[in-house]
Amino acid sequence: MKRFLILILTVLLTSTSLLAQELARVRDNDQFGYIDKMGTFKINPQFAKAGDFSDGLAAAMKNDQWGFINTSGDWVIEPEYDKVKPFNSGYALVLIDKHWNYIDKNNKVLQTPVKEKYYDFNKFGVAFYSIDKKVGLINTKGEVVLEPKYNVIKPFVDGYAKVRVDDKWGMIDTSGKEFVPAIYDEIGDYRGQGIAVRKGDSFGILVEGSMNIISGADKVWDFPEGEKLTYARKDKKVGFVNAKGAWIISPQYYKARAFSNGLAPVFNDDAWGYIDETGKEIIAFQFRDAETFADNGLAPVKEKKLWGFIDKTGKMVIPAQYAISAGGLNIFSKNNPKGFLGNLARVKYEKSWGFIDEQGNPLGGKWYQNVELFAK
Repeated sequence: MKRFLILILTVLLTSTSLLAQELARVRDNDQFGYIDKMGTFKINPQFAKAGDFSDGLAAAMKNDQWGFINTSGDWVIEPEYDKVKPFNSGYALVLIDKHWNYIDKNNKVLQTPVKEKYYDFNKFGVAFYSIDKKVGLINTKGEVVLEPKYNVIKPFVDGYAKVRVDDKWGMIDTSGKEFVPAIYDEIGDYRGQGIAVRKGDSFGILVEGSMNIISGADKVWDFPEGEKLTYARKDKKVGFVNAKGAWIISPQYYKARAFSNGLAPVFNDDAWGYIDETGKEIIAFQFRDAETFADNGLAPVKEKKLWGFIDKTGKMVIPAQYAISAGGLNIFSKNNPKGFLGNLARVKYEKSWGFIDEQGNPLGGKWYQNVELFAK
């Protein structure tokens, strides 16, 4: 019993430690600092410019030079660079004497065969590199994983990347192995259910190498992660299909967004509402705009010019008084997700930004010039 209690305590302490490492970058009085999920400053505002945490470190500027800090605010790599990119898989790009190089967390340069354009490493431990306008892959040892052979390699999503050879698209995994041959005119991302593709005039879902054609479709969107349906368009109307390419909900809406937690926002001729996976109307068409439901059962909806949050019955549980624009001051990334992530949502109230909880209370009771999403 004693050993069991010790184990539980260890797990709880580890979880608390990991949670504490998640910090959000905020701008206050024209200086950047970082808060935790209690709304407490863990690193006081002191930087004229700074980035979000990635791989345990964040880029920050001092005296017009960039370096990297840890979640305690200590300099791990002193500010000495003109430009930097975020750390991923233990390496970051930095500008040294007008040349880009990869450095590790000890500030040591990684030797690679890269001589032309440099690309960031991703969380899968590979980076693109190009020679003579062809793109391949290297790993964090600086070794070639894939010789440059593609015209384009798109960023990896869930371990797979879209690739182009001439005017045809396919897909590879992080080892450079071909997952889908480059024979399609369009290809989407792979998230488990299937891959949206176009071949000639036909749109369909690619499953285990077989293309399931969607009858009459002129566009199809990617499957959301963990969902069995995605949306497609036919004759200027949108409906939902499964991985077999069958219409499960006939095309009847002008706009739609993905299913999430059993419901999807759809737009008829004048308002947004929500349907379930059978096509039944669950929340009446009444909103100027609507986003998907988060795991906590709340979704952002727009009334007039402002956003609030409803539950799955359609009840407005947080009044429509916010902006939830996905933009921000993130110098490294764009299109932050809207709505709740965990139990906090990033919102703009009047002219200030902050986080609110599920009751609509501002985190730490404070608003800022800007806030970015939590990261570590």
